[in-house]
Amino acid sequence: MSARGHELSATGVTVAYDGVDVVHDASVTLRPGEVTVLVGPNGSGKSTLLRTLARLQRPRTATLVVDGSDGLALTPREFSRRVALLTQGRPTPGGLTVRDVVEFGRYPYRGRWGRADPDGPAAVDRALAMTGVSELAERGAEHLSGGQLQRVWLAGCLAQQTGVLLLDEPTTYLDLRYQVELLDLVRDLADDHGIAVGAVLHDLDQAAALADRIVLLHEGRIVADGLPKDVLTAQRLTDVYGIRIEVGTDPLTGRLRTRAIGRHHSRSERLGTPS
Repeated sequence: MSARGHELSATGVTVAYDGVDVVHDASVTLRPGEVTVLVGPNGSGKSTLLRTLARLQRPRTATLVVDGSDGLALTPREFSRRVALLTQGRPTPGGLTVRDVVEFGRYPYRGRWGRADPDGPAAVDRALAMTGVSELAERGAEHLSGGQLQRVWLAGCLAQQTGVLLLDEPTTYLDLRYQVELLDLVRDLADDHGIAVGAVLHDLDQAAALADRIVLLHEGRIVADGLPKDVLTAQRLTDVYGIRIEVGTDPLTGRLRTRAIGRHHSRSERLGTPS
């Protein structure tokens, strides 16, 4: 995968559903070689904002700039050569092999009437290898587990060879091993290939470990944007999530760790068991 990182910036993003604003005047910038993670409670607007960055959600107001160009004025093909999105809940494709599915990522390069794509086979092979699904290339996609299929969809995004990669809850359906491996891959894409990555994650500890920058949303507004240690403070998280959240440092890794304190926390401490 070539190192072609682009900067994607959005300013003044307001999105409405049925006449009600659900994202309010949000601004975010994804920079080459950086991972930016959007976090917040359910309904905070993080996935809506990410989909707006990908032009899948029409904003009421927004300015979108990608690689110095007006992102809203680019043709779909031009935009898809710059920005790829891994969405939630993609359907299971029937009658297609894994390789067929990954080859869909090459659509911005084929043009009309199935124009030849000489770089396509090599790009697909690289994407299969990077996501660890090369051995599944000729298997029918309908026979895959949810975790395997998630990696195949990611391979399709990588085959697209864009400078910006957007990921909406990419660890969904993955077991612990593949969650870790996928997040390591995302980190490699930023560090080794200069890709600008924007991701939505629910797990605050994963977000803190992965991100260069964290954007915290609440009720459709960005309430903090900065380094993980500056954004993920105990008081701010407690206020946003509506539950007491403690923040500390893992003594083994030095990474930021969070812990939500439920009603049975004190009982666990009395019994001498981990909460």
